[in-house]
Amino acid sequence: MSETDAVPAAQVLIVEDEPDHADAMAEALRKPGHVSTVVHSVDEALEELRHGSFDVIVTDLRMPESGGTHGVAADGSDAGMVVLRAAAELQPDAETIMVTAHGDVPTARAAFKEGAFDFIEKPLDLAVFRSLVNRAAERAVVRHEAGDLGELVGDGGFEGIIAGSEPMRKILRTVRTVAASTIPVLVTGESGTGKELIARAVHDHSPRKPRRFVAFNCAGQSESLLEDQLFGHVRGAYTGADSAREGVFEYADKGTLFLDEIGDMPLTMQAKLLRVLETGEVVRLGSNEPRNVDVRFVSATNRDLAAAVREGSFREDLYYRINGSHIHLPPLRDRRDDIPRIVRHAISKFSESMPVPDISDAAMMRLTSYHWPGNVRQLLNVVQNMTVSAMGEAEPGEVVVLDVRHIPDEVRVGDEPGQAGGGGSLAGTSLEQLEKRAIRETLKLTGGNREQTAKLLGIGERTLYRKLKEYGLR
Repeated sequence: MSETDAVPAAQVLIVEDEPDHADAMAEALRKPGHVSTVVHSVDEALEELRHGSFDVIVTDLRMPESGGTHGVAADGSDAGMVVLRAAAELQPDAETIMVTAHGDVPTARAAFKEGAFDFIEKPLDLAVFRSLVNRAAERAVVRHEAGDLGELVGDGGFEGIIAGSEPMRKILRTVRTVAASTIPVLVTGESGTGKELIARAVHDHSPRKPRRFVAFNCAGQSESLLEDQLFGHVRGAYTGADSAREGVFEYADKGTLFLDEIGDMPLTMQAKLLRVLETGEVVRLGSNEPRNVDVRFVSATNRDLAAAVREGSFREDLYYRINGSHIHLPPLRDRRDDIPRIVRHAISKFSESMPVPDISDAAMMRLTSYHWPGNVRQLLNVVQNMTVSAMGEAEPGEVVVLDVRHIPDEVRVGDEPGQAGGGGSLAGTSLEQLEKRAIRETLKLTGGNREQTAKLLGIGERTLYRKLKEYGLR
């Protein structure tokens, strides 16, 4: 995977009054495939913002001799802020990066309140600058490409069901299709894959969005408590029932009810649930009077319900009733293409109001190659811990970089079962075989990118090329 494959090509607007600096920035962005439009004044920038279309906007904070036009101070000290505000209005889906002198850092921090993605100080380190634009481009282009699919997930849920990989894009297309109907939806997948987020997406993209979305977990509930929670009770139904209470079916009336871990429901309760789904009526504990309910029913489980039906632990008629549309979420290890995007989105979220940290190639490769038994939930927890740790180490104003040392031990040294790093003994393996395996697996990890492979292995590209020929690797 080359750098141009790894980073989505973006349309970049560079606003810089010094032509040499502007040209250097544009040249630095040419390698990853970005297309840059360069202007040298606020007037030109506003013209481009009105008539062009950009994914990333890079603007110098100070551009002198602005003459007070467009609300810019006479000394040009806030020209970049004027561009930033105009970008927010005219190019709301773009990400903005502020370029500042050292003494302007406090002002640049204020730009975060105006929606800036990040800032960078002069003199520019072009490698750092390119990495920063790459991250902003990835965020902006992914948002643009997602289109209506991105709207499915709502605020705060996007990192759980990022649709970068084709399997996830197919799932979100299914969500969009079934959301408008009333057909029951069954969501399956391992723990931590985001089943509740899919259920919420179904609700949020349906006509029932203004009404309640109610989530209830069936696991670990006794039969009597489960019946009470689902259907409610009348006053005096049992000792301690001092007042009547509606169950989650009634509470979700006209909205969506999501029953998680439905595969753990006792058989007797499965029969009662089936009756409610067939008749649309619930009967509270202690009552004989049915109450009509109208709910969109979504359920989820990490069990194989078809196998449970064969074993007799799950009712066949209920299985067919809830399985109107089946959405299976793949484990994170089967959609590794989504991991870098999830990581960068999570870093942005967990850094809160601080400048968004960067992440080293080696750390990203380690996160991408890990097998993630806890799926997205585990990945998010790891990234949060890494972000907090790295930001706690940094000095004020220092560029924060998440590196391999910030990754928890079990992830940093772990690997797929049966592979190197997974605990198997290396005794008796020749050094030549170890080196060959290290090169082969690192090439696979980088998608064949020799530059990244050499960097991760700590050797020069010429040395790598020689060893590729020596070992017959491609």
